[in-house]
Amino acid sequence: MGVIVLGLMLLSLTIWLGLLCFWGQFWRTDQQLEVTETQLESLPVVCAVVPARNEAELIPTSLRSLLLQDYPGSFNVFLVDDRSTDRTANFAEGVAHAVGKPQQLHIISGVSLPPGWSGKLWAVEQGIKSASLFAPDYFLLTDADIEHDPGNLRRLVAKAVQEDLDLVSVMVRLRCESFWEKLLIPAFVFFFQKLYPFRWVNNPNNPIAGAAGGSILIARKALERIGGIQVIRQALIDDCALAQAVKRGTGNWGLGTRKEFSQSPIPSQGRIWLGLSSLTRSLRPYDSLATIWDMVARTAYTQLNYSPLLLLGTLVGMPLIYLAPPVCVILGAVWGNWAIALTGLLGWLLMTFAYYPTIHFYKCSVWFAFSLPAIAFLYTLMTLDSALRHWQGRGGAWKGRVYPNPDNL
Repeated sequence: MGVIVLGLMLLSLTIWLGLLCFWGQFWRTDQQLEVTETQLESLPVVCAVVPARNEAELIPTSLRSLLLQDYPGSFNVFLVDDRSTDRTANFAEGVAHAVGKPQQLHIISGVSLPPGWSGKLWAVEQGIKSASLFAPDYFLLTDADIEHDPGNLRRLVAKAVQEDLDLVSVMVRLRCESFWEKLLIPAFVFFFQKLYPFRWVNNPNNPIAGAAGGSILIARKALERIGGIQVIRQALIDDCALAQAVKRGTGNWGLGTRKEFSQSPIPSQGRIWLGLSSLTRSLRPYDSLATIWDMVARTAYTQLNYSPLLLLGTLVGMPLIYLAPPVCVILGAVWGNWAIALTGLLGWLLMTFAYYPTIHFYKCSVWFAFSLPAIAFLYTLMTLDSALRHWQGRGGAWKGRVYPNPDNL
């Protein structure tokens, strides 16, 4: 038994060494939009598109931050009221008048969701269609729960123009105040970076593409080149589907949900950049285990392309990579087998080392970095629950809508 346990631990240790050395330095947090200040040499026309469904509580703060951007060029905001029942549009109109910029806000009343579309993307499509009348050079696609730093748009545009990028996206700083947020939210970012290493995403010669839906600046020409938002109309993980389509330079990869996240090496035709933001933040509270659980379970199985085989691999791989080290420390100590205990401890320290930059970025206690095995166990259960919800026809629930199988949208 001891030999088998030691063998599994050596396998886990080898995996961690491989991840740290050869997986795009995913654990680092140096890809940040605010690292260097940039100056604008041109002033492209920008239109923001904000889908909003029952966001009356957050829209006063998020919309105010958009209207007060320090961007010196032409900038208009198109808020699509996605059939809200809480007077979201009224609150938005009040905000625009309060900050003295009613002419800059355009409120669009969303029409009924047609077959074959997710609710958010149908709202975005309506906003882009209206905004296109202004012939913008860029669209800023953002959510109604994002509070933008005053210089966010200026930095995004400068990044896009100066580096000739088709799409620039930042993962905004997620709320991290309650115990459950401190325990689980940094890990959400960590796992996302492991799936989509930012350095690989930002490398035009690497096929991996990703984006964060809270803040995406996309060139109008790039959006037209891939065939518009409609090419990803079925996607539940729409931000990464959009980035994949842009980087590949075609919309053929956004429609089929089983192809959206394919990482086969084909020539890249679009240039994209993805990083972190330390200033622009999400207002969405996740102050309980249940709210975070639902957030993850909504799309975790989608991330696995609804594949039972990939799910099985996850249920086996996650314990091997994350749980084996601390378990081996305990077993080694109980058995008096210090080779197992020390090997397990080394693996635990390696994963703690990998997780620490994210913990530091979110200004959480260093002790949370040592909790990654327990956190990974919870995320594994969330992934399993995501698959169960999908099989029961309850997958993808959001804002009162349920998308049981995007392939049948």
